[in-house]
Amino acid sequence: MTHTSRRPGRAWIITPGLRTDRFEAARTSGASVAVVDIEDSVALPDKQTARTASEAFFTLPDPPCTLGIRMNSLTTLDGIKDLAALAAYTARPDLLVVPKVESPRDIELVAAALDADGYTPDIWALIESPRAFDHLPEIMRAPRLGGVIFGSADYAASVRCGLGWEALHYARSALINAATAADIPAIDAPTWELDDPDTLRRDAERAKELGFHGKGCVHPRHVKVIDDVFTPTAHEIAQARAIVAAADASGGTVTTVDGHMRGTPFFNRARALVAEADQNA
Repeated sequence: MTHTSRRPGRAWIITPGLRTDRFEAARTSGASVAVVDIEDSVALPDKQTARTASEAFFTLPDPPCTLGIRMNSLTTLDGIKDLAALAAYTARPDLLVVPKVESPRDIELVAAALDADGYTPDIWALIESPRAFDHLPEIMRAPRLGGVIFGSADYAASVRCGLGWEALHYARSALINAATAADIPAIDAPTWELDDPDTLRRDAERAKELGFHGKGCVHPRHVKVIDDVFTPTAHEIAQARAIVAAADASGGTVTTVDGHMRGTPFFNRARALVAEADQNA
């Protein structure tokens, strides 16, 4: 299956659509993806104001990062209004985040409304409900799906569980498994503690260990921590090069590297890391 997505950056920042005073800080935060939000951060009476104000987020020529928007759910009138407004934007987002996705039809509707000659935005699904998890394989097969994002707050509210790592471990693991099977990237939810860098770093390390490609955040000072965690270190790259060299020397058979047994799965992972490092060099 061919997906339209480019592999995304590690840190994603989201900023409220009514806070035009924060637009510049979000775009220049160092995040690889900056998303303006007209869904959860905007009260119902203010949706139209945010919808109009958010176009300014995309008017910057040659932005330093990928610029996106989180629209409202397609099961709401505001979601339908969002599609009409976005289709009329003069300056358009590179990326659409579709919330409350529970069917591949959601992705197909966004593509049908917005795709045009010379414009096929990256479409990402927020996976944030028990029903979505019941339908992950079908959602992942949507041809225009670029990737998925875990919506921890909505999911925890739906199942009435805590926001701690253990309470949401199953959901994160299920999402990673389905995304990997479909060969699309997954981005973890933000850490909601704004002034606790240790918790942020620990959450990011756990997300990386599970297989997430990156992590969302809601404050610019979180960006560097996320980038630090998700960017392979020089030591990790050197280890991967050593494993690749050992694989080549052994003809691809099981061998040892620094006292550890290594075989085909390790070789494949090391080659992928080396290829990524060389591409980004």
